[in-house]
Parts: sequence; C-alpha cells; structure tokens
Amino acid sequence: MRQTRLDRRTVLKGMGGLGLAATGGLALGPTAARATESIGYMCWEGYNSPSIVEPFQKAHDVSISIDLITDSAGGFAKLAAGASKDFDLVSSDSPWIQRMGPAGFCRFLDDADFAEQYAEFYPQFRAPFGPLQFEGKATGLPTRWGWVGPTVNTKFDSLDTWKSYAPVFDAAYRDKICLLDWGDWPIMPLALYAGVNPYEELDQAALDEVRKVLRAAFKNTRAIVADLAVAQKGLIDGSFRALIGGGTYCTSSLRLKGHDYIQSIVPEPKGGLKQGIIWMEATGLVENGRDGKAAAEFLKYIVSPEVAKQLAITEATCNLVPNAKAEALFSDAEKTALQMDYMWTAWDNSQFHTVAPNIDDMLAIWQEELAAR
Repeated sequence: MRQTRLDRRTVLKGMGGLGLAATGGLALGPTAARATESIGYMCWEGYNSPSIVEPFQKAHDVSISIDLITDSAGGFAKLAAGASKDFDLVSSDSPWIQRMGPAGFCRFLDDADFAEQYAEFYPQFRAPFGPLQFEGKATGLPTRWGWVGPTVNTKFDSLDTWKSYAPVFDAAYRDKICLLDWGDWPIMPLALYAGVNPYEELDQAALDEVRKVLRAAFKNTRAIVADLAVAQKGLIDGSFRALIGGGTYCTSSLRLKGHDYIQSIVPEPKGGLKQGIIWMEATGLVENGRDGKAAAEFLKYIVSPEVAKQLAITEATCNLVPNAKAEALFSDAEKTALQMDYMWTAWDNSQFHTVAPNIDDMLAIWQEELAAR
C-alpha cells in the first residue's frame, strides 16, 4: 500500500529562507576528497549539516556523499527502483524506514550491537521498539520526533477550548481555523475526531465518515493553506486561532524565537480513541552488499547525545530527540521551546504515525471535497 503525502519538509523548503544548501550527490568538506572509504547517505536537510557530517568524516577517514530527499515516498521509490545499491544509510520518516524491511533492502540491526545507544534512549524508544520492527527485527533507530495536534495562539484562545477538535466545526470560529494543506497530516486528526482510526483498514462506512468530517471542516473555514509562513503569520497576528495538521514541527522554532504563547497540544481522548499523533524520523542501514561498518558507526554517531542535540535545533525547525542524555545539553529556553514539560502527556494521548492502509482513499476524498467546496 502506497503512502502518499505532501511532506512537512517539502512545504518548509517551499517557504524559502531556510539557508540550507542542498548537497545532492556531493561529499562534504576537504576531508572527503582524500578519504579512504565512502558512505552514500540519503537524508533530509538538517541531517546533512556540515557541523554533523564533517567531524565524522575526519574522525573515521570516510567521505559521506549526501543525497537530499524532499519527500519520504519519493526517496523510498528511488531506493526500490534500484538505487539502494548506491546508499548505505537513509534518514526518513519512520514508516518508510520500517518498510525497508519488507522491501528487501534493509540491513537489519542486531539490537545487541546498539545496546549502548538504546540504553541512552528514553524508555519509550528502547529495544524492541515496535514501530521500527519487521518480523521481530529492527529496521533502524529513531532520530527525531514530535506530535500533531492543534497549534494554538494562547493570546487569543484558551488551551481548554482545544480539549477537542470541536472548534474546527463551530460557527463561532468560522474562517478562524487554518487547515494546513499538507497531505495526510490534517486528515488524520479530523478522522480521529470523527471516531475513525485512520491507521486501521477502513471499510466504506468509515471512509464515508472521513468524507463527512472533512466536508464539515471545509464548510467552516476557507483557510486551507500550504505555505507555512502564511499560516504562521496568521497565527501570530490572530487571524487564525489555531493551525490543524502541523503540530510541533511548525511550532517549536517559533517558540524558540520568542513566540512562547504559541503551543501545540493534543486533545483529550474521544470515545476511547486517542486524538493526538506522534510522528517520528528514523535512520536505517541499507543492504547493498558492501561492508557497512562505517555506516553502522555513523548510525551510532547520529543518535549520540551531542549530535542528537544538534539535530534537534536547526535553522528550519526544532524537534525532540529520543536520546534522554541529550536533554541535559538543552538550554532552559530550548526545553521550553520544545515543550519538554508536556511531551509525555502528548505521547500518552496519541496514536503513533504508521503507514495508513487507506491513505490513498483519504487523500482522494480530501481533494474531492476541496474541489467541491
């Protein structure tokens, strides 16, 4: 089943001003030119930061050739089409790292070889970590995470109001809610509000409920926005009371810049169904017939406390990391920006984002209802 969506970072790249240079297919730094070994690395921006990659190249006498991806599905399709032989490592959204297992190009991890790394993780991410397992074997290690729920400007609205997604459909909030046009991300929380678990196989009746809830949401707001900069501006100036479909990925960097009155929360469970969504990125090793020792060392390196901290705070976005030891490296301002005091509440009240069996059906419904509004 194909997982199709407009990725969060595709939108971020589109908003411009990130100051991140794509390095597609290029090795980084002078060390790369004379290295005795090379690593092919497919990843998102942020993972390719010179401050992360170059120290490893120098310490291990390797050259890392970066291939940046702009959406998870596209990166996976490239690997599945035969490019897996060109890569040793992949950093992507966790459902796609997990799918490397059944796709046949995953170098499965022996958890014992990564016992030191797992021991540093929060207990929620330690082995055996279910979301990255395939047939009882680990397909990668978690690298960054956050949650999706209403992003609220508390200068204009109370967090108590957002104990459910009900305001999305309230006439008092007409045109005050911004639905981020980010593929499946706004669909999933609204489906949960409708009582449908989008991460399970859906029958026609469930898909009809998804259509109804999207139609109702579109009826109450004309603000369907793909440009994050526009959405954030509207949230800050009060034009929008809340953003739906973004969560911490588009909140933490604003909070770090002083807008700490903006918060992402998860609503309370409704009808026994958790209403928040945990998203996660992961890094896996690729089975390509080569030795792979240097790639395995890089995997250990990128989840280490110091590197994880760098990966958490980037120019484009700020996110949580699974390494508990990294927490001591964050400043109080960074911890506040990341809403660390709330993260386990969000975790406990959220679904884990996995490959949704009916994602293509739901995306088609979104487009149909969007065109008909």
